Amino acid sequence: MLELKQLSKHFRKNRVLDAIDLSVANGERIALIGSNGAGKTTLIRCLLGEYVHEGSVLIQGLDPRLERARVLREVGFVPQLPPPLRMSVHELLRFTSELTDTPVAAMTAIAARLGLDLARVEHLPFAKLSGGQKQKVLIALALGRPCALLILDEPAANLDPEARHAFFDLLAEQTAARAITLLISSHRLDEVAPLVNRVVEMDMGRIVLDDRVADSTALDGKLTVRIVLSRAEEVIARALGQWGLSADATSLVWEGIIASPDRLRFIGMLSRYVGLIRRVAIEEQS
Repeated sequence: MLELKQLSKHFRKNRVLDAIDLSVANGERIALIGSNGAGKTTLIRCLLGEYVHEGSVLIQGLDPRLERARVLREVGFVPQLPPPLRMSVHELLRFTSELTDTPVAAMTAIAARLGLDLARVEHLPFAKLSGGQKQKVLIALALGRPCALLILDEPAANLDPEARHAFFDLLAEQTAARAITLLISSHRLDEVAPLVNRVVEMDMGRIVLDDRVADSTALDGKLTVRIVLSRAEEVIARALGQWGLSADATSLVWEGIIASPDRLRFIGMLSRYVGLIRRVAIEEQS
C-alpha cells in the first residue's frame, strides 16, 4: 500500500524528515506516534503529495505528487488542523459526494453518530463552524466514503468526550468491516492501541521504533471466540455483529471466529462494554 524510500524533507536549513524508509502492506493498521516536532504531520503531508521532497513516496504504486487526483480518490484523510474552506457545508458535502461517488446520506449518518446534525449547519460556511463541528464534518467526509487507505492526523483532538468515544467506536467498526489500511497519528497510544497492529514511533525526523503487535500465532491464524453477556443490549450486539459473531436465541451468548492479528483490537473493543460481559473465552484454532 505504502512505500517510502529515503524520504527527506527540509524547511530552509531545518531537516524535518531524515532519510525515512517505510513499507506498509495492505490491511495494516499503524499508530504513528512521537512528540510534537517529531515529523509526523510532515510525513503525512508528503504522503498526500503536498510537499516537494527528496526520496520517493508511492501509494499503491503511484506517486502522489505526479498522480495526485488518482491517489486521493483512494484516500480518506482527516487533518490535525481544519483547512480554511470558504464553501458552505452543503457545498462541501456535495463536492465530496460527486468526487467519490458516495451518497451524502452516508456522510450525514457518520456525523449524526458524532452528535452533529448536518441539516442544521449545512447553510453555514465551513470556516464559520466551531472547531469541534469542523472536525466532525471532516471525519464524516473521511469515514462516510469508501477508500483503501485512511490517514488520520490527531483526528480526535477537537472532539468532546462523547464524540471522541463515538469516533473510536466508528473507526473500530469500519476497520473490522472492511480491509482498510490505517495510518493514525496520535499522542495517546493507549487510545489507539485497540485499533492497530503496528506502532511506528518518530523522533527528530527519524523512525526510532517500528514494532508489530506481538502474536504467538501465524498471521493467517484464527481464534474461536465465545462471549456470555449479563444482559442483552443493542449497543454491544451491534459491535459483536460487526465482528461477525452470532447470538443464540437468548441474545446472551455470542460465538464466532476472528483473525489472530486482530486479537488486541477485539479485546480493546470488548473493554468498552465490560459492564455487560459475564465471561469471555478466546482460543486458538488447531
